Amino acid sequence: MDQGVRQPATARQTRGVEAAADRPIFIVGAGRSGSTVFHRVFCEHPDVAWQSPLCDLFPANPGWNRMLLRTAPWPLLGKWLTRHLRPGERYQFWEHYCRGFAQPCRDLLASDVMPVHRRRIPPALAQLATSRRRRVLVKITGWPRVGFLRALFPRAKFIHVYRDGRAVASSLLAVPFWRGWKGPPGWGFGPLDPLQQAEWERYGKSFVALAGIQWKLLMAAMEEAVRDIPPEDLLQLRYEDFVADPMGSFRRVTAFCELDWSNGFGRSIRRHRLKTANDKWRENLTLEQQGILEAVLAESLRRYGYSIPR
Repeated sequence: MDQGVRQPATARQTRGVEAAADRPIFIVGAGRSGSTVFHRVFCEHPDVAWQSPLCDLFPANPGWNRMLLRTAPWPLLGKWLTRHLRPGERYQFWEHYCRGFAQPCRDLLASDVMPVHRRRIPPALAQLATSRRRRVLVKITGWPRVGFLRALFPRAKFIHVYRDGRAVASSLLAVPFWRGWKGPPGWGFGPLDPLQQAEWERYGKSFVALAGIQWKLLMAAMEEAVRDIPPEDLLQLRYEDFVADPMGSFRRVTAFCELDWSNGFGRSIRRHRLKTANDKWRENLTLEQQGILEAVLAESLRRYGYSIPR
């Protein structure tokens, strides 16, 4: 065999990493839907690369994040670093490569992709992968952005994590970053359409109603965004089902993502004690507010398989 034609091992490994990184896994869904805990458990799979705070601190140098992932198996330093630099949504990273990605007033579509995005985003994501952690796992909430991402990564897998809209709306009202208190002009999701505006006004411009409308808006945007995605590239996962059977859910997830199952990953899953906390919305809202929320969400809740009182 002609030795001059052979690629060095490092070059072959680099090619393999890039090929695997061309098939990222995106976790998408409305905020406060339980995707954070799902994402963190998923990041314990030994074959996935995830984004740490280093991606926000050094967005132009994804190699720092890759170095962190390489230390993860180390007994002491690796555990300390990964405990303090945890997986999460890294919007400063995305803003570095795509201005407006973090807080668009509407969903991002394939038609929003510019040549500069094609030149910069796929290579940046590829740099997150290591020779072992070859599949890049990214979590994004709010607008789906599925059309935009699929235009950049045609071989990507998408996992939509969704949750009872009553629990989501109640949780939104309790977090400091919800901008619904500013009303539709300042909440970050664009103006309400005439039907949404009428519904909000019907309930005295209730913030509880607005939080419910936000969930409906994002769920409808997700339906539109995934309309043309083939079934083999899209997995719909109810948070409640994941919590009820995390092991079964992740066997389904790993098969969908074409990842190997390992006993070590199974042990990692069993270490997490999960609960839905879906009943907290009743504790956090008055009876009147509960009634408003269920009236706003009734049709959508039934559509997604959630029961409401008759």
